[in-house]
Amino acid sequence: MNLYVDVQFAESLTDIQDLPSEEQLTLWAQTALTGRTDFSEPELTVRLTDEEESQALNFEYRGKDKPTNVLSFPFEAPPGVPIELLGDLIVCVSVVEREAQEQNKKTEAHWAHMVIHGCLHLLGYDHIKDDEAEEMEALERDLLASLGYPDPYTADTE
Repeated sequence: MNLYVDVQFAESLTDIQDLPSEEQLTLWAQTALTGRTDFSEPELTVRLTDEEESQALNFEYRGKDKPTNVLSFPFEAPPGVPIELLGDLIVCVSVVEREAQEQNKKTEAHWAHMVIHGCLHLLGYDHIKDDEAEEMEALERDLLASLGYPDPYTADTE
């Protein structure tokens, strides 16, 4: 699989240091997608954003008036349109970094988790029902472990 990731940055993030690199974002996405999509050359947009944009999108599409860590917007091509676009991930930088600190996790590990989590949503995985949550969380644990990251659902992973 040859994954193309288009990384976008909100204007408000131009001066922020220590964001994940395009290579890291691609590795995390590729880890989640390999063997789980029929696309040979999938495309994905990862947009790193601020709380204002995250909150506006979360409210518009989910009815929740607060910023969130990651939003996933799967793309469905019209019949007969041969495009291998998976969709968009919107990741709120400050929420991910704050959650990592509050949960005593390494920031990089939490970033990896959020990108993998978002990619799995693009593939149709969900965590609304308990059995779906168990399946998705087990897969996240396995994928993160394959990259050397600890279990994201265990406290004090730093």
